[in-house]
Amino acid sequence: MSALLPMARLTTAVTMDLAVVVPSVNGLPIVLECLAALRADAVASNLRLEPIVVDRCGEDVRGAIREQFPEAAVIAVDRRETIPAMRAVAFRHASSPAVAVIEDHVIVPLGWARAMVDALASGADVVGGGVRNAAVDRLVDRAAFLCEYSHLLPPQVAGRVEALTGNNVSYRRAVLERYRSTIDLGHWEDELHSVMHRDNVVLVCRPEIVVAHKMHYRVLDYLAQRFWYARAYAGLRCGAMSPAARAVRAVGSVALPPLLLQRIVARVLRSNRRDQSLTASLPLLVLFVCAWAAGEAVGYLRGGGDALSRVS
Repeated sequence: MSALLPMARLTTAVTMDLAVVVPSVNGLPIVLECLAALRADAVASNLRLEPIVVDRCGEDVRGAIREQFPEAAVIAVDRRETIPAMRAVAFRHASSPAVAVIEDHVIVPLGWARAMVDALASGADVVGGGVRNAAVDRLVDRAAFLCEYSHLLPPQVAGRVEALTGNNVSYRRAVLERYRSTIDLGHWEDELHSVMHRDNVVLVCRPEIVVAHKMHYRVLDYLAQRFWYARAYAGLRCGAMSPAARAVRAVGSVALPPLLLQRIVARVLRSNRRDQSLTASLPLLVLFVCAWAAGEAVGYLRGGGDALSRVS
């Protein structure tokens, strides 16, 4: 009997060990590779996983998921839905005592689910791991990873921390329920983790629990992503600001590119990794941080608009 059949026959009467939230925003075939890795890990970890895919890409994607991964719950949302709101939908659907969040272009290794469940069982309320780049064949993908995830390069601080990554993290479901009002605001995980930390919720970083980030970009696509993400970020921050304060922040965005670039370079050098292609990536990184700064400037001046729904 294949590993799929027992999972496909599970009923609501069976207690799951770990719900895994997957916002589906990039279409096929990316999400299928993600779910295949989860299925393999469920068998390797000897755990009952509850994959919850919230999809905004359309019925073709949802149909393929239902056909190939009947063990997954598939929830349809509007194409304009934001990733934070998609996560909130999945949290309400989850029935497992623990809930993990990844992305549709994240590939979990064998043993990932077991490591997450065991880490929560050891006393943590929230556990986050590391992220490595699995898209290494093209310079644009390596540069994009450095731009977005340089803060996750080793060495990461292990133990109790103030913040965790949002695409390799697990929560006690009871803890998530306590923060329903914060989650429903539709902000990124930074806001949720900040509120949790303030309330003395135990956030633990386990750098050895690493997932693979496998996302391919074209230069213009990633420039757009950095712009939309930064505009959405600034738009969320400037809601209570006066017009004058927003204008000051927008003008201050001019200083962001050298600051952001310095941070990225420092993190790569500190990681002592020789496989990051830093020198070759520098021209692209300059473009990316300029798009980042432009997004923040527009966000402070004009608000977030629909920027958050454009982030994938």
